[in-house]
Amino acid sequence: MTLSLSSRHEWVRKSELRAMSVECERVGGVNLSQGVCDLAVPAPVAEAAKAAIDKGENSYSRHDGTGPLRNALADKYRRRAGLDIDPETNVVVSSGATGALYCSCLALLEPGDEVILFEPYYSYHESTLIATEAVPVFVSTKAPDWSFSMDDLEKVVTDRTRAIIVNTPSNPSGKVWTRDELELIADFSRRHDLFVFTDEIYEHFIFDDMKHISAASLPGMWERTITISGLSKTFSITGWRIGYAICDAKWAKAIGNFSDLVYVCAPTPLQAGAAAGIVELNDEYFDKLAAKYRKKREVLCAALSDVGLTPCVPQGAYYVLADASSLPGADSKERAMYLLEKTGVASVPGKSFFKSAEGETMLRFCFAKEDDVIEDACRRLQGLKTEHARAG
Repeated sequence: MTLSLSSRHEWVRKSELRAMSVECERVGGVNLSQGVCDLAVPAPVAEAAKAAIDKGENSYSRHDGTGPLRNALADKYRRRAGLDIDPETNVVVSSGATGALYCSCLALLEPGDEVILFEPYYSYHESTLIATEAVPVFVSTKAPDWSFSMDDLEKVVTDRTRAIIVNTPSNPSGKVWTRDELELIADFSRRHDLFVFTDEIYEHFIFDDMKHISAASLPGMWERTITISGLSKTFSITGWRIGYAICDAKWAKAIGNFSDLVYVCAPTPLQAGAAAGIVELNDEYFDKLAAKYRKKREVLCAALSDVGLTPCVPQGAYYVLADASSLPGADSKERAMYLLEKTGVASVPGKSFFKSAEGETMLRFCFAKEDDVIEDACRRLQGLKTEHARAG
């Protein structure tokens, strides 16, 4: 017998998000590729985590999360979404939002079940489906508003369709789904008896008077919606891996069992920090957070426009998709590498988010960075003008 990798290793490959971070480090550039938020952790969050460690809260927590964190999440969703959440039966804390989605797919999908994804999509959503032997099916949306119709959905639904993934605000497009769009999804999911997995991790990053709406709050949607989110982005704790699923008790129990199997529990003292952040940081904190990121968006989008990389200005989240067709290269990876080599600014090739050819002319930039980092990136991007002048 010859030892070899399992066939599964072909299903999930190293993402371009991480690959471009490695390339950026190689050239000593500015990393606007991976969504690694480098802003300071809010004091109540950091202090509560440190205090929990000092008090010896370093053992396993309950597999679905500590009581204080589950209670804090339940209170939050009662207040912000109008959902009557039972912290004992409706909340599953897991290892990041990615872990919560993975365990939800394991619990609710059979191998071969089809799940609808909207293009452009977050690549980890696709990888999670493939890793759990589900089949992603794509509905294309177009810039700048990334809209879709009921006809688009009906064209892809089959008797194997089991679920649909909604990401609002969206990574990578920054689209914030409207109530009308979510009601369309609600109608579609009820008629075809589908689960709706919603990734809402960027819910506090909303611009231009847009509003975040949780699909689970719409009439008749609680029973079929699995709300996935986390605290990584809101509190700048991406490395803490604190995420969760909120749903009907009949789904939460199985999701929690898989989370127990795969992760045992999320880091116990870090859950204390996350709980303190939810309880102690009020709406003023989140309003200021959105305003801070809106300014970062404006600075980066202006710089991209100035050098001929026309941005699709996002309504939320902290990413910008930009038209890179002016850069040399046969595909988006070559264009991303050209930009990195000439300016030292790392982005993510658009093909990471698209099945269609549209992705080959787009790059994604992350603006979850300190202001001086964004300003450095903008200065470096000016180097494209020199390159264009030489080429001309």
